[in-house]
Amino acid sequence: MSVDAKFLNQFRSAGTDAVHAGQEPDPVTGAVIPPISLSTTFKQRAAGEHSGYEYSRSGNPTRNAFEAAVAALEKAKHALAFSSGSATTATVVASLPKGSHIASVNDVYGGTYRYFTKVAPTLGYSASFVDLYNPENIKSAIQPNTRMVWIETPTNPTLRLVDIAAVAKAAKSVNKDILVVVDNTFLSPYFQRPLTLGADLVVHSVTKYINGHSDAVMGVAATNRDDVHEKLRFLQNAIGAVPSAFDCFLANRGLKTLHLRMERHGHSALAIARALEASPYVDEVLYPGLPSHKQHELAKRQMRGFGGMISFRIKGNLDSANAFLRSLKYFTLAESLGGVESLAELPAVMTHGSVSPADRAALGITDTLVRLSVGIEDTDDLLADVQQALVKAAAATKATKSKL
Repeated sequence: MSVDAKFLNQFRSAGTDAVHAGQEPDPVTGAVIPPISLSTTFKQRAAGEHSGYEYSRSGNPTRNAFEAAVAALEKAKHALAFSSGSATTATVVASLPKGSHIASVNDVYGGTYRYFTKVAPTLGYSASFVDLYNPENIKSAIQPNTRMVWIETPTNPTLRLVDIAAVAKAAKSVNKDILVVVDNTFLSPYFQRPLTLGADLVVHSVTKYINGHSDAVMGVAATNRDDVHEKLRFLQNAIGAVPSAFDCFLANRGLKTLHLRMERHGHSALAIARALEASPYVDEVLYPGLPSHKQHELAKRQMRGFGGMISFRIKGNLDSANAFLRSLKYFTLAESLGGVESLAELPAVMTHGSVSPADRAALGITDTLVRLSVGIEDTDDLLADVQQALVKAAAATKATKSKL
């Protein structure tokens, strides 16, 4: 992967930051790994005089350590942890003035689409969706009351890319005060850093790659803007959608190996994507690391790795896709992504079932579109698993046709 040296320089010491940021040894015991602070309340020296902590919803040492680590990895001044990725989205929307309009990329996570179309309108917000393949399209999507542009890149599940720098520049040429938000869940701060590309705020479902072990549900937001941080910090406490100290400990532990895991995810995903592209049982492979991807050059400019997510269109129909999913051994049929284990799913009836049939059709989320989250198992085992499942699915499809 040939990329600009200056661009790559921003990612130097990512592994070191993941291990050490926010991880000062305990000043009392000397414990190298800070202990989990499960206390809900903290002793005060006098009424109204505390040592930085008073109540765990307002602030907790374990949560603060995790937030510091994420901020370091995203090259941000501030980070704020929430109880889920969806809670992060809801809190960010709540920071906007009532009556605000949100301009969102059209190919967006099903949960975000659901919130923008089903929940936000009941709270006085509106949203519209725009194809950002051409960054200039954002200009026509901005209304007089637009206060936020929401980007997801790569998109879920069709793995389209959005040129963050170009969209941010175009949006702010219309209104310099628009908040540009990027959901960076699919790549993690190890492979992409939106704040360095012009975004005002970056959000993650920590549940996915940052935690990486499928055992904690969390979200996080990071920013370099003090005003944005101040609003979100107030809402984090006022709304109270905060994660437990134990979940913060788990996520921070997972974060320490993010750089190692992401390299393995990306290595295996590229190998599998190449194999899928060469398979006679596959119509199309969607993976930014392949030269056949329409935005491969953008991927090389904007990302330092291509990630562990692959989508592909299996030949046949819904029965063919289900036969493939049933035949897998190491890929588990389950929603979510970004864990050490490999997962497979059918977006049309699973993660994106909340998206309207018309919108799914327009986005290309068909019954034959399969999404893979490539884990960190041995690459050869995962390759063999996908290939044998494709053969079995093809045989099952052929047998069904012969009966008709």
